[in-house]
Amino acid sequence: MRIEQGMSRRILGGLARIGLLVAGLVALGLAWEGYKAWAPADGVSVAGVRILPRTNDAAMPHLSAVWNVLHEEQVASGGAISFGPRPTVLHGLVDACSNTLGWAAVGLLIGLLVGAALAILMDALSVAERALLPYVVLSQTVPLIALTPMLSRWGNGWGLLGWEWTKATSVEVIAAYLAFFPVAVGLLRGLKSPSAVHRDYFTVTAAGWWRTLVRLRLPAAVRHLVPALRLAAAAAVVGTIVAEISIGQPGGIGMRILEYSQVTGNSAKLYAAVAGAAALGLLAAAAVTLVDLALWRYHRAGAPS
Repeated sequence: MRIEQGMSRRILGGLARIGLLVAGLVALGLAWEGYKAWAPADGVSVAGVRILPRTNDAAMPHLSAVWNVLHEEQVASGGAISFGPRPTVLHGLVDACSNTLGWAAVGLLIGLLVGAALAILMDALSVAERALLPYVVLSQTVPLIALTPMLSRWGNGWGLLGWEWTKATSVEVIAAYLAFFPVAVGLLRGLKSPSAVHRDYFTVTAAGWWRTLVRLRLPAAVRHLVPALRLAAAAAVVGTIVAEISIGQPGGIGMRILEYSQVTGNSAKLYAAVAGAAALGLLAAAAVTLVDLALWRYHRAGAPS
């Protein structure tokens, strides 16, 4: 009975968050159209400095224009998903988002494995934590716009047993580079969260390191790991998009954004691509909710005693 009640509360909480998300999007749309209707076409300037954007169609298209551009015909690129005899902008964006999501998923998986391994190592050995944690934090200060081309050149032409490093591999590694950090820090914090009473109990029962890790530390870390996974999922999508643009990896939503940004006189396509990228990030973060629901019973293990 208690298990069913706990599951019901989490489902209702998830539905409430979805409702708040929808309400927020509606409010954002109303604010967009309201500002476009009432603000000057040249924006709002103070002392010659523009503090609010222009409202002309080139800078701020109507939401209806963004919606309508999705149905415009577009020449299908190689490997595009076929939805009918006349592929549209929407079809191209779905195809691009699916490619980006695939690269981000691979990067997230690599980042999860690397971050978890680092967290477990730093938790097991205090000297490893003192030696590695500063570099884990420092790694996130390197600008991706500089790191991505360098990584692509380093891996260019490299292969092993028939596998070859491609531009897509560089994109996945960059996604993993951003994803591993929140996993490592969040999981490390979770592994250290069990109370002294629980740790002492496992010590006096002569539980080994592996049993303590599996039966105590990992279950207690779930409360910290799930939020870290949400951040990692969103970071993997951002890293993928930035890497696509930096090295010119075709087929993803990043290159669609770059392509549409170079088209003058029709910013509706650009906003449609940006909206697609934002939806992709939300989708990646929402997918972690499924993991949260699968591990919800362990949340209590990390509750304070």
